[in-house]
Amino acid sequence: MGMDFSTLRTLISRYCVGEENWVDSRTIYIGHKEPPPGAEAFIQQRFPDNRIVSSKYTFWNFVPKNMFEQFRRVANFYFLIIFLVQLIIDTPTSPITSGLPLFFVITVTAIKQGYEDWLRHKADNSVNHCPVHVVQHGKVVRKQSRKLRVGDVVSVKENETFPCDLILLSSSRDDGTCFVTTASLDGESSHKTYYAVQDTKAYNTEKEVDSIHATIECEQPQPDLYKFVGRINVYMDNEPVARPLGSENLLLRGATLKNTEYIYAVAIYTGMETKMALNYQSKTQKRSAVEKSMNAYLVVYLCILISKALINTVLKYVWQADPNRDEPWYNDRTEAERQRHIVIRAFTDFLAFMVLFNYIIPVSMYVTVEMQKFLGSYFIMWDDEMFDEELGERAVVNTSDLNEELGQVEYVFTDKTGTLTENNMEFIECCVDGHVYVPDAICNGQVMPGATGMDMIDTSPGPGAREHEELFFRALCLCHTVQVKEEETVDGIKHGIHQGKSTSFYISSSPDEVALVEGMKRLGFTYLRLKDSHMEILNREDEIERFQLLEVLTFDSVRRRMSVIVRSSTGELYLFCKGADSSIFPRVISGKVDQVKARVEHNAVEGLRTLCVAYRPLTPEQYQEVCHLLNGAKLALQDRDKRLAEAYDIIEKDLILLGATAVEDRLQEKAADTIESLHQAGMKVWVLTGDKMETAAATCYASKLFRRNTQILELTTKRTEEQSLHDVLFDLSRTVLRQHVGMTRDSFSGLSGDCTDYGLIIDGATLSAVMRPAQEDSNSGNYKEIFLEICRNCSAVLCCRMAPLQKAQIVKLIKASKEHPITLAIGDGANDVSMILEAHVGIGIMGKEGRQAVRNSDYAIPKFKHLKKILLVHGHYYYIRISELVQYFFYKNVCFIFPQFLYQFFCGFSQQPLYDTAYLTLYNISFTSLPILLYSLIEQHINMDILSKDPSLYRDIAKNSLLRWPIFIYWTILGVYDAFVMFFGCYFLFDNTTFTSNGQLMTTNTQMMFGNWTFGTLVFTVLVFTVTFKLALDTHYWTWINHFVIWGSLIFFVVFSLLWGGIIWPFLNYQRMYYVFMQMLSSGPAWLSIILLITASLLPDVVKKVICRTLWPTTTERIQIKRRCLASEPSTIFMLSQTSSRMSF
Repeated sequence: MGMDFSTLRTLISRYCVGEENWVDSRTIYIGHKEPPPGAEAFIQQRFPDNRIVSSKYTFWNFVPKNMFEQFRRVANFYFLIIFLVQLIIDTPTSPITSGLPLFFVITVTAIKQGYEDWLRHKADNSVNHCPVHVVQHGKVVRKQSRKLRVGDVVSVKENETFPCDLILLSSSRDDGTCFVTTASLDGESSHKTYYAVQDTKAYNTEKEVDSIHATIECEQPQPDLYKFVGRINVYMDNEPVARPLGSENLLLRGATLKNTEYIYAVAIYTGMETKMALNYQSKTQKRSAVEKSMNAYLVVYLCILISKALINTVLKYVWQADPNRDEPWYNDRTEAERQRHIVIRAFTDFLAFMVLFNYIIPVSMYVTVEMQKFLGSYFIMWDDEMFDEELGERAVVNTSDLNEELGQVEYVFTDKTGTLTENNMEFIECCVDGHVYVPDAICNGQVMPGATGMDMIDTSPGPGAREHEELFFRALCLCHTVQVKEEETVDGIKHGIHQGKSTSFYISSSPDEVALVEGMKRLGFTYLRLKDSHMEILNREDEIERFQLLEVLTFDSVRRRMSVIVRSSTGELYLFCKGADSSIFPRVISGKVDQVKARVEHNAVEGLRTLCVAYRPLTPEQYQEVCHLLNGAKLALQDRDKRLAEAYDIIEKDLILLGATAVEDRLQEKAADTIESLHQAGMKVWVLTGDKMETAAATCYASKLFRRNTQILELTTKRTEEQSLHDVLFDLSRTVLRQHVGMTRDSFSGLSGDCTDYGLIIDGATLSAVMRPAQEDSNSGNYKEIFLEICRNCSAVLCCRMAPLQKAQIVKLIKASKEHPITLAIGDGANDVSMILEAHVGIGIMGKEGRQAVRNSDYAIPKFKHLKKILLVHGHYYYIRISELVQYFFYKNVCFIFPQFLYQFFCGFSQQPLYDTAYLTLYNISFTSLPILLYSLIEQHINMDILSKDPSLYRDIAKNSLLRWPIFIYWTILGVYDAFVMFFGCYFLFDNTTFTSNGQLMTTNTQMMFGNWTFGTLVFTVLVFTVTFKLALDTHYWTWINHFVIWGSLIFFVVFSLLWGGIIWPFLNYQRMYYVFMQMLSSGPAWLSIILLITASLLPDVVKKVICRTLWPTTTERIQIKRRCLASEPSTIFMLSQTSSRMSF
């Protein structure tokens, strides 16, 4: 009966909504074995198989799903509606005219997306079919990866990749550890140590592993790579022994086994539930300012289209109100049409006019923009100047949708460590009780050339200090997560560090730790290895000391410290703790705090990274209390992190200060030059770092973010303790606003010599206070606005002691300010991911803190110095090119469709098309598309060397200046003017007509056969040549490709027209264009008219540009004029101005 109630209770807890066991955890039966009777009900849960699916489509759903996604785009849906209207009602143009371009765009996009998805399918299959080894019935069985199930016990050999997320049960190493690299997950190539479950690490054969009787309770899958909470119940004589499981026991899919012969582990998350798969989820789609402008312009043109159709519909019925003016004889209505209600007739006519004028909305613009962005992104990847030989890496483009946004950046948020600095740590000195020790320069495990002997200051402290000194050195040799990498000799025998120091080196996920351990090695204390839970140290007397490692209190960014608890060979228990000064000093109860603090502050001002070291001797009773606290927290399935943090807080107290260390992180090459260039380009640069204020400020001075004459404004905890936050903010606000009264918004204080240059420093705690939501009973509601006002008037801002989330909050705050500036975030570590995802443009640096920043970024560059090229050159070019592409597309479509609108006034609003169907269809697809695509890929209005040397040119394109409404209106008016010239110019040529002797109607002026298609063809010819020449006039950078495409597209138009009208095509029911084009070209006056009309169309734009360049030239135009004067230099041979005499037609 008891068993029945137990089963019932388990079922209720599993299936009742709200029960945390069901919602938040899962139970896994190792080897699919039932738990012993009376222990727990065996309820096998359903889990997904190990199949990875990164593809979006299947063979069956590709067409409907892809069509649905494509027609969600407003432009595609609009053209689909137009196409359907053409099919349903009698419209003046063939459905082919809108159907063919739409079909082309949809097909090209579908082929591109289908090919990309096919590649994903291929990659998925190769992964899903690879073999894995599973332990079944005491034997190793080989099966495909996709058939792996949760609960299977897997055997993995050295250098193999883990097929799913596993809990380590045992390994070939005696201590139950294994070494793993997670390069494919986060880019960290360092060897990480993982630990087997204490009760199963002795099971080393297939039969032994198969005999394990245990269940695992753990959290449901979640994407955080570094977090895992679970518990294993190992049944010994039917009694369960519970052990905690954490991230140190979890082997992630995609990681690789290293330096370990084999391991046995149990699958807990498979397939799309693995942490790697959960991280596949796409980031939020970012949209550029240009795309937003494009959509706004489309709405305007849609309104123009509806207005045109409405005007024509009204005028048609006004025209037909006169009984003598019914439909023309050639367009006579049937009786059924006459009987229709007037509203239905008017609506049908309105739709017909919409179809007639719909080409004003360019469907091909979308596919051209997509191609321009995709192809243009390769110029960043191909740039040899952005190739780093040391890393062997090129720049990477993760998304091409934001290319032009690189030319619009106003705020740059940068990390410090690894971004501005090299993250290449060099141990400089350590201070023990005020005595300073300076070893030879050691850099990441490599002794610098020429280093011999030891250079120590104050080498003879007193007897008591000597003991403290050795304790300090031991603390640094023990308080770390460094591993000793043993190199293999040629004969395959592994050598330890005590057999020959040259055969081993240190590896760690933190460069600081390697620098500290190497520093201790130079000062006489060498860390040898961790073996059987014992850490071995070689002291100055060449004696090996062994310390049992009892507990590791791991480092985290909130505590900013780590600790270890060790037992010496004499049985003494110590807690050694190292961390940031702000997290150590408040916990110290004794030691020479003042001397150490003074040295720490001195080193911080010098720009060195400092850590403090303290210890606490423990009694056996205290240690038992510590164990109880930690075990209670580790076994918790709910809020484990919170409970561990509380436990650590209780344990890491009453410390005795030993000393401090100083490590130098050198500034990256050309970091200062890059920041200076960004300032000159009009960008505000903010440094967001977790480092202490003094260290970060020193780096800011070294990188020229702050200058020597910069007046530093502090908004820090220290100051807000003396004054209220309210008073500090208003004081700073008065200071900066008094200086900036009368200054224009566009002037940058950092560049002006006659005004004060302000720099702001704020820390994380004060920022939290500023960002805190306003209380009803307080006046803190406007703190954000005051803070923003202060920041706007500072040339640079340094935010120190920042948590990763605060970095994102800062970026979000600036993004949401009233100016809505374009922001860029750049960083190299996992702690920078949040701000990289938040900013308009996120850039990852291929540094030493893993590849998470690179994977989550929009662009990735090898070094910080490459930011200058990607913004000032590539960003500038991309923006210039795409802004011309967008404006030009709208312009050429206004030129194209406005004559059609004017023509309705001369044909009784009968919806008669002006152009032939072939011309309507091919205008945007063939005749005018390739020149603008090529222009948008290779145009260089200024040489790239000049853009790099003169960053101020970046300001000419700031604030989306080339896509503002006045410029858009100018292009539209220019298009309307050109349309008027083309239409009425041709109209007056056809003004006088006479009958020839054989009865044909001829024009008196041009001696051409007068007719609708002749008139339309003449207008269309002038149109194609005008819009192509307009682009030629806007081109500065001429190559053979430009000449081939521009003149080639005109030749193609002429050849096509000759063939289209010169041959009787059997597949056409009627051939209204037969002989029209050739007959038109046979008229001399027609040739002259075409030349005159093209000249008249282009003249106002040329005159306007000449006047503006002469009277109000921009910085860019001044340089273009100067370059034209020096055109004889080889470097400028292709740099032609818009009015260059070398341009001929």
